[in-house]
Amino acid sequence: MNLNSLDLNLLVALDALLMEANVSRAAMRIGLSQPAASHALQRLRELIGDPLLVRSGARMELTPRALALRAPLAQALDQVRALFVPDDFDAARSERQFRLMMPDLAVELLMPPLMEKITRLAPNVTIDVVPWRGSAIFTAEFARTIDMVISIGDAFKGFHRQLLYTDADALAVRRGHPSASKLKTKEAFLSARHVAVIIRGQNEDLIDSWLRAKGIERRIALIVPGYIEALHVAARTDLVAFVPRRLIAALSQQLSLKTIAPPLDPGIDEQFMFYPTRAQMDPGSIWLRKLMLQTGRELDRKRP
Repeated sequence: MNLNSLDLNLLVALDALLMEANVSRAAMRIGLSQPAASHALQRLRELIGDPLLVRSGARMELTPRALALRAPLAQALDQVRALFVPDDFDAARSERQFRLMMPDLAVELLMPPLMEKITRLAPNVTIDVVPWRGSAIFTAEFARTIDMVISIGDAFKGFHRQLLYTDADALAVRRGHPSASKLKTKEAFLSARHVAVIIRGQNEDLIDSWLRAKGIERRIALIVPGYIEALHVAARTDLVAFVPRRLIAALSQQLSLKTIAPPLDPGIDEQFMFYPTRAQMDPGSIWLRKLMLQTGRELDRKRP
């Protein structure tokens, strides 16, 4: 059979004819006129090479070929219909794995409260977090494997974004740092030795891009690939880390860190949740996005 010549409506008509074994009732079942149903039966006979319905006295009977088609046709039509109906997402029973891309600071701030929710609502769901990478190496092939991105900016093609939470950058130093009280001044800030954070796919620390626009260059003594590493170094040396304030607050007690307001106002950082356009109507993605947005709003309500 040449499938190019097959009209899906004919399969719907065939299903009704096989169910009713009567042209008039089949026509009523699918909203056709009797002549239209008779015409559909004739076309089906030609396509399948079988009479399908034959007269036996005052009624019609299905041929053996028609009887054999009944169950597989109904199953096939159910599968076709399912293509156009979104699958439900049963969180409590799901064993789905979601792949998220985010910087280490987002892992530190968001994943503990998010995983608490997921463990309670979906104990068999797995979250796979991969390191953040810049747009220059965020290839289309890699993007197809990602269910969600947490990042600043708007550099991910094929992804929608929603505001997750806000933050502001501050200086982090170890408790007992000899120049801590002076770092609020521009002179002390510029004379201090800093640890910079350059994440994979970036050319420089975003703080330095912002400072350079103001004609300021700070002294970089060390470059690390993550914010948490920067804080660990600052906690054990006299280096200064210029990082998001919420992260300092989260680790200040554990690492014995002190938060200092910088001499220049860095403004507000907006952290966004990105999700693929292709997953906009996916029930599982919708479920995870709601949990992530809830977690971000809870974080936003806390004062760092």
